[in-house]
Amino acid sequence: MHRPPSAEAEVADELAVLRPDLVPRYAAELPGARAAVLTRLWRGLVHEPLPWIVRRESGAVLLLADGRRLEGPYADPYAVDGRVTAVRLGTVWYGDPARLMTDLAVPHGSAFAAELGHSVASLALSRAGQDSTATVPATGWEWEQRVVDGHPFHPNCRSRPGFSVAEQLAYGPEHRPVVRLALVAADDCAVRGEWPEWLRDDGRPLIPVHPWQAEHVLQLPDRGGLSAHPLMSLRGLALADGGQHLKTALSARLTSSVRDISPYSIGTAATVSAFMESMAARLDGLLHITRTLGAVTADSPDLAAVLRESPDLYGDRAAGEYVVPVGALAATGLPRSPSWLAGFARLALTVGLRLLDLGVALEAHGQNLLVVLSATGDPLRLVYRDLADIRVSPARLARHGIAAPELAGRIVTDDETTLRRKLFGSLVAGSLGATAGSEAALRAALETAVRGLPRTPDLAALLERPLPTKALTLMRLSPDTPGDLWTQLPNPLGELKRGGD
Repeated sequence: MHRPPSAEAEVADELAVLRPDLVPRYAAELPGARAAVLTRLWRGLVHEPLPWIVRRESGAVLLLADGRRLEGPYADPYAVDGRVTAVRLGTVWYGDPARLMTDLAVPHGSAFAAELGHSVASLALSRAGQDSTATVPATGWEWEQRVVDGHPFHPNCRSRPGFSVAEQLAYGPEHRPVVRLALVAADDCAVRGEWPEWLRDDGRPLIPVHPWQAEHVLQLPDRGGLSAHPLMSLRGLALADGGQHLKTALSARLTSSVRDISPYSIGTAATVSAFMESMAARLDGLLHITRTLGAVTADSPDLAAVLRESPDLYGDRAAGEYVVPVGALAATGLPRSPSWLAGFARLALTVGLRLLDLGVALEAHGQNLLVVLSATGDPLRLVYRDLADIRVSPARLARHGIAAPELAGRIVTDDETTLRRKLFGSLVAGSLGATAGSEAALRAALETAVRGLPRTPDLAALLERPLPTKALTLMRLSPDTPGDLWTQLPNPLGELKRGGD
């Protein structure tokens, strides 16, 4: 049977025309990229409640509903090093995650297989384009551009369907481009906060538009007018003059979600920003919020933008401090000893649990959460950006005598499970797990970090229950189910229970 060209071959063909110098390096990176994506996929297959897996034996043998057996190595829930190079389905070994998903022949598997193929090819391209002579970054956006492998646990860690090779090279942060944003003057805009004069034309707000969005969604003429450096999220950019950050709409599916900006996010942006500034002020200087300066939409999620402070404002450059997204810590090259990891975990848990007790659950994953490091690399305090997906509990706020902000909609909830999932899934299973890089390292760090923390009901839940995390593979195989789906990981803190110091 004739197979269509693979994503790997398509990227190689485009690269041969655009950057023939990268072709050998791209080919050399493909085996490692397949292993990196397969490691993430195998983690999902082992740990998520997929309906066509009827039984698991010893965590490494999966019995499928059709009677087949899928076998592989132990799936460490926090491994990010591409250690899984092959798994066996029946009698056949698979090192290519896209071919494995195709031959599993499960509902919606074909579309997911195509995404996995894109993830492998784009990851190999990202790795091939790295500059081994790069100097130590001086700014936050340079640290962010050191992140090559994308999401630490999502099989679609580098999936960019709809992006040509030329567009990946032109817009991908790991390729270190300068992006030119179009500026669209739109009438009847909804503006929240203060939209600056330099982003206005005769009083009308100018909405910055990502060039991919301008070409593929809005069909705008090529008239880029604002230079910026792309950040980890691709649609987030740091203005080239060293000033503020922009969040732009990007109506493409990257990892799990389409990256547009909802009118709800625009409408609540100023209120949420002011509220979170007041909440951060209660944490004794351990947390800073990058303020939302302004937000604008032309009544469309496809044409909207948010202007924020740069996280760099919260590092004392004169003292040698620097601000690094947690997702970029592995790319810093800084030594991360067990004591360093324990200190960072204690800082992050102190901030996250105190806020949760007060009534706010952060989505503290590796893009949103940043850490201020001293000149010697010690974690000092945290910075949080992008407030669109936090959760606020009016009941918890009331218990502390705090007035709830004037908000409605998805941000507001008193549901304990939702609040704890939001924080624990993003911070512990996400940021801390990926930074540790293994179950053993995470357990050791957390055992030290939790000693002496106030024994709140939230900490008790963290100690005693399985650890929630998003079921990223199940979500991609459930396209008709909106919203997040969840699974549970073995609790690395389970042995502590309610134990003392």
